[in-house]
Amino acid sequence: MTNLMFLISVIFVDILRFHCVNGDNFSFISLPDHHLPYYFKRFPQTAAQCLESDECPYRSFLLTHNVHSDVCWGYEYDCLPANAFSHPQCPGDYAGYVQSKQNQIDTFYTQADFGYIREQLLEMRIMCEPLFPHDSMLECSNYLRFCRARNIMIDFTDLIKITDPFRYKTDVLKPGQIGGYCKLHRERLQSQLDHLSALQSWAPELRNFQEYPERPVEANKCDRVIEKPTFIMKIDAGGNMYHHFCDFFNLYMSMHGNASHPDAFTTDVNILIWETYTYSSPFGETFKAFTQNPILDLKSFRGETVCFRNLVLPLLPRMIFGLYYNTPIVSGCHSSGLFQAFSDHVLHRLQIPLERPKSDKILRITFLARRTKYRQILNIDELVGELAKDDNFQVQNISYEGIPFSQQLEITRNTDIFIGMHGAGLTHLLFLPKWASLFELYHCEDPGCYSDLARLRGVHYLTWEDQSKLIQEDDGHHPDGSHAKFTNYSFDKDEFMRLVNVAADYVRNHVDYQKFVGHSDAQRMHEEL
Repeated sequence: MTNLMFLISVIFVDILRFHCVNGDNFSFISLPDHHLPYYFKRFPQTAAQCLESDECPYRSFLLTHNVHSDVCWGYEYDCLPANAFSHPQCPGDYAGYVQSKQNQIDTFYTQADFGYIREQLLEMRIMCEPLFPHDSMLECSNYLRFCRARNIMIDFTDLIKITDPFRYKTDVLKPGQIGGYCKLHRERLQSQLDHLSALQSWAPELRNFQEYPERPVEANKCDRVIEKPTFIMKIDAGGNMYHHFCDFFNLYMSMHGNASHPDAFTTDVNILIWETYTYSSPFGETFKAFTQNPILDLKSFRGETVCFRNLVLPLLPRMIFGLYYNTPIVSGCHSSGLFQAFSDHVLHRLQIPLERPKSDKILRITFLARRTKYRQILNIDELVGELAKDDNFQVQNISYEGIPFSQQLEITRNTDIFIGMHGAGLTHLLFLPKWASLFELYHCEDPGCYSDLARLRGVHYLTWEDQSKLIQEDDGHHPDGSHAKFTNYSFDKDEFMRLVNVAADYVRNHVDYQKFVGHSDAQRMHEEL
């Protein structure tokens, strides 16, 4: 091994070294049980330390599970497809730009599963090369979509001159206001600036990266040194669940992309949002799945020169061919393990319970009502009344507006059939059980949005089929002309019930649902005894 290769290997092992495993404290792991084999396989030293500690909460798990098997998430360099966390489900015919069934499977895995993270890691190239272990370092995937760095200095002194709050600003940094002590491959960096856009890449910021003549921390160039690992995020619309969860999903992917140390999933990290607005979102509780610390914004460092020991620039919400806003999903495939893992991770970290049904004969239906001006269901009371007539359904007609997000998730996680009009609230499908069915009552001429997201997540999807049994209130009131999203609707109650029963049949016949209610029956018998 050459000196340079050795140096880089040391840096890769050390990058974002959050905390050394300290004594009996293993609380930083906190993963769903079925994720643990993949975690401990990746970090066998941590598994060995846990086995030696009577206080480790995962010791009994390790004693009863074979963590030495060849399981892997799917992005590791030596991960064989047969051992990966998930395997693409592609029952449909291959078509279009794929030439074979295997090509269809491989394409879906790379487009929409852990293979996407693998591609980012394979693309990683050093942009600023360290010559010694304590030097700065910057490495990025193609088009500067995902970057990792260490010992980087950022000059925020000019922010003190900007009084109006901003977001999506592409000129926050001037040349030389970000850099480090390392050998800058300037031409290589400049060749990656094609996606120069606020939410598509880190090109607006990194085009100004400069090679400094001395180590900024040791040379006392920093007003503040941030020792805690920091993820900088440029977020999409925080008030819209569909768009904001693209931020959270990409943050989760980036944690995997950065998983080079046992503390890869710790919550003792900083989240710095690249804007001066104070973060506020009805979905802000979700950040608790990723950090235990307050959410920072650029006001936190206004007027200062700041050095970051460890920095991640995560994947962004509107990347070209990114996940999940611009995902080009190959036809015939569904059920991304990456989307399932994200759902599991968030629900586990937020401690959202999965409740057993009172009876395996009754399906739980959540009918999501809207309080907006448009896309109202004009005869919603009639439709809910039809559902209530069927003793096989337990129905709640509810608006999530004003309900704490964790409570929303609890309702969603314990829903078998989720019904609602086209709108961001349908993003809750990410947290439905595997066996659930999403009934997008009407897609309002945007048929791909939630059907694609349901396909990625692996839940059943259906929508209104017979246009003659749907009544549109008027042509719509969009400023640019009529549009199906800007009016209200009535639905034929018999056709509605026919489709609900299609969803119900799917749920009842799903193998995971049958296992779930079967276990519920066994549990009830045990309690009765």
